[in-house]
Amino acid sequence: MRLMRWAPVLGLGLLAGCSAVKSHRVRPDYAQVDRKQTKRLVVVAQPLPDEKPAVGELWSLIARQWVNQNRDFIVKDNVALPGRPTDTTFKELCTEGVEGVLWLDPTIQLKGDGAEAEVKAQLLRCSDGEEVWAAQAAGSWGSRDEDYAARVQKFSQELGEEVAPYIVPTTKLLAATLDTLPNPELTEADKDEKIELGE
Repeated sequence: MRLMRWAPVLGLGLLAGCSAVKSHRVRPDYAQVDRKQTKRLVVVAQPLPDEKPAVGELWSLIARQWVNQNRDFIVKDNVALPGRPTDTTFKELCTEGVEGVLWLDPTIQLKGDGAEAEVKAQLLRCSDGEEVWAAQAAGSWGSRDEDYAARVQKFSQELGEEVAPYIVPTTKLLAATLDTLPNPELTEADKDEKIELGE
């Protein structure tokens, strides 16, 4: 009987212990401010993961597509830039029609037939550079997973074969990280704009 009472608690503990996400936070005034104002984003991966432009492009592209498909943000573009950012408000990316920058600060190293990956992610408001959301996550994953075979083929054709071993670990890490993002509120016009993105 005692075992039955502890089983659910143990299960929750094991699940929590295995989570890739180490921490995440959202502004306390998100519902009042950014939920209706910070909807149109650009994704930037900087510095380049493993110092490879194609892998940086992979990270920013996976993030853009995941957010467009799983959240109500309208992600208009994605970029990958070398070196550490000198301006972490990313004013140069805050062009007309962009309200926020989703910054990925990635680290990934191939190990054996997989990779160890880590990301610090922030959603920054364009109007004043303030943080809206942030998360940190890390983990190790194999590069082969039958459930991701079509995705590996697609991104390898699009970005080159060198990205192939990075695709599965990057996708799993970013999905876990970005799943902690809040959801903005879209107007009917916003919804039409999002549909036009086609992602």
